[in-house]
Amino acid sequence: MRLVLIFTLLPLLLTAQFNPLTADDQPSATAVLLPNGITLDGKLDEPEWRQSVPATNFWETFPSDTTRVKDQTEIFFGFDDKNLYVAAICYGSGSDFVIPSLRRDYRAGGNDNITFLFNPFKDKTNAIVFGMNPYGVTREALIYNGGENGDDFREEWDNKWRGESYIGDGYWSLEMVIPFASLRFPDGDPQWYFNSYRFDTQANTRSTWHRIPQNQTIMSLAYMGKIDFIGGAPQAQGGNVTLIPYIGGGAIKDYEAETTTDWNSNIGGDAKIGIGSGLNLDLTINPDFSQVEVDQQVINTTRFEVFFPERRQFFLENADLFSSFGFERSNPFFSRRIGVAQDTTTGVAIQNPIFYGARLSGKLNDDYRIGLLNMQTAANFEQGLPSYNYTVAAGQRKIGDRSALGGIFVNKQNFGDFTDSTETNLNFNRVAGIDFNLATKNNKWNGKTFLHRSFSDREDGDDYVHGLNLEYRERNWNIGYFHSYVGEEYNAEVGFVPRKGFFTSNIQAQRIDYPDNPNVVQKGPSVEVQAFTQPGEGVTDYNYDFQYEWQYTNTQQLTVGTGFQNIYLFEGFDPTRTDATPLPGNQDYGFWRAGIEYRSDRRKKFSSSFELEAGEFFNGNSYGLGGGLVYRYQPLGSIDLRFNFQYIDLPEPYASTALFLIGPRIDLTFSKTVFLTTFLQYNEQFNNFNLNARLQWRFAPVSDFFLVYTDNYDTLGWTPRNRSLVAKATYWLNI
Repeated sequence: MRLVLIFTLLPLLLTAQFNPLTADDQPSATAVLLPNGITLDGKLDEPEWRQSVPATNFWETFPSDTTRVKDQTEIFFGFDDKNLYVAAICYGSGSDFVIPSLRRDYRAGGNDNITFLFNPFKDKTNAIVFGMNPYGVTREALIYNGGENGDDFREEWDNKWRGESYIGDGYWSLEMVIPFASLRFPDGDPQWYFNSYRFDTQANTRSTWHRIPQNQTIMSLAYMGKIDFIGGAPQAQGGNVTLIPYIGGGAIKDYEAETTTDWNSNIGGDAKIGIGSGLNLDLTINPDFSQVEVDQQVINTTRFEVFFPERRQFFLENADLFSSFGFERSNPFFSRRIGVAQDTTTGVAIQNPIFYGARLSGKLNDDYRIGLLNMQTAANFEQGLPSYNYTVAAGQRKIGDRSALGGIFVNKQNFGDFTDSTETNLNFNRVAGIDFNLATKNNKWNGKTFLHRSFSDREDGDDYVHGLNLEYRERNWNIGYFHSYVGEEYNAEVGFVPRKGFFTSNIQAQRIDYPDNPNVVQKGPSVEVQAFTQPGEGVTDYNYDFQYEWQYTNTQQLTVGTGFQNIYLFEGFDPTRTDATPLPGNQDYGFWRAGIEYRSDRRKKFSSSFELEAGEFFNGNSYGLGGGLVYRYQPLGSIDLRFNFQYIDLPEPYASTALFLIGPRIDLTFSKTVFLTTFLQYNEQFNNFNLNARLQWRFAPVSDFFLVYTDNYDTLGWTPRNRSLVAKATYWLNI
């Protein structure tokens, strides 16, 4: 196994050694002392703003990336002993702004807004995000892992700060007051890294302060300017403590179990304690997550579990310290496993209430990050569930400019007398591992390699997992390779590992051209080849796919493609998941498919996206149509109709059926503090209709009242399955 680790690490180490790190010159701005603060009105009336050197001269990144943007942006910075002050003037040619709704935590694409990325520790790996649009709607988020893809952006994170906007003649402006107590930063450091990006629908441009190539993401942290604090430096607010108590209650009725209505009430809360300048201690007692929005359902015709992201606030800050180990489908820690267990009588996953939890995470200094988590869940004697304790320890050591070496240890401990012969409730389950993340200074090379092992009180076997990923990006080419091995006995009960006992390797390449065409921004082909090998069986599954993509100046996108997939079924499988006659196992199924994807201009009040796919499917055929229709009745909200239709046509006696999933989401914002979201989902695959209505009133900064109604019906007879109504109030109290 040592040889495996050596040969896995060697390519990355050699790459880091023989590819010199280069970076563009950093733009710079200054932050000046504002001893009397500001009047928060968005107008920049204070003459002190002009004493600072602003962040300006933005570069266009769409539709081109070679020129300064015509309608410029100016960003000013100030500070005192308690707050960071930010102001911006966004010049433009009109005021017909695209504002989908007044809801906080909007996504940036397709509407007018500006976003600020702060990287106080200058690691170009993690950033704190604040943003605003012309109507003064705010958002905050966290960026992990250098901001390489959309999954690294987590807008569920909340914190306490204030902002206002103002619309003037030929511009709109804003001011922000961000308490230092809400941030983690190196105490007394007179320089932070910073970047900003702006979406301007009037001019149909996207721009960034630090120039970012089009083949990189607009939120890439590899490209950061700097802010120099003049006349002092931010001082950490030692001993800052935030209490977030909640009180809630509601009623639930399970019609299928024919139980009476269960009335309940709950009280608990969280605490956030700043330790030094870079660490945060999160505590929770009797946490309640009833206000978290339901997951978006999908039609699953694969053999494996579907991944749904973590949305619970307690787990989000510094989440990458715990959850970014391994690959997405061989992850040793998946926080959604905490508070969920398996009923030993039915095998169904059920909620396992959490008693308490503690999480220490953040920066020890410029080079080291640590994360420690401990949570205790309740026992359920009726359903054979023990009381579990979950402990996770993780750490990272920065190497070079943006790379890191990390280690993780995960322990799930059974604290009750619930062991059984089926190995459902083991005495313990543990995973230990080491990861090396490669990210060069200019972001041309990215990669990862890792080696993990699981431990439990059963007979040892092939309980290792390891992998390698390496990506090269330059203006005209994106090329990647990865492989992963998951042992048959690898058991990460607190992780996400939907498939075991295989080795897979993948090669993909994309060509990007920038044609001299006023209507086309970029275009090009891509190819991907992947193969799965099972020990003793040879190659079992493989696929190769070909695509061609066009991105247009008016933000439309079009992709066409075709591919072949071969699947070897070791046992019978029903792809419809409708309890139909399963396809026979111990044989290969190979099939060709073709498809087309289209997304329209999201700046329009009515926009759409479609995905059409057709071709062979196992020993028959299938046809699919999916996508979404969005109508924006700004600024009050939008209607987002998501749908997926699949018709599977297999020969007798196997399933031939139509699977239909439709999920209209109605978003209504009465003001910048009162929001109503109604999410309806009809899923024919599981004969379920779900209604989730969520009213939120933000009556004070980061303090909310929620009223959540959930209803589930069996669509075969339209009989109710379960129904609940929950009310909850939270309050953010700084001590």
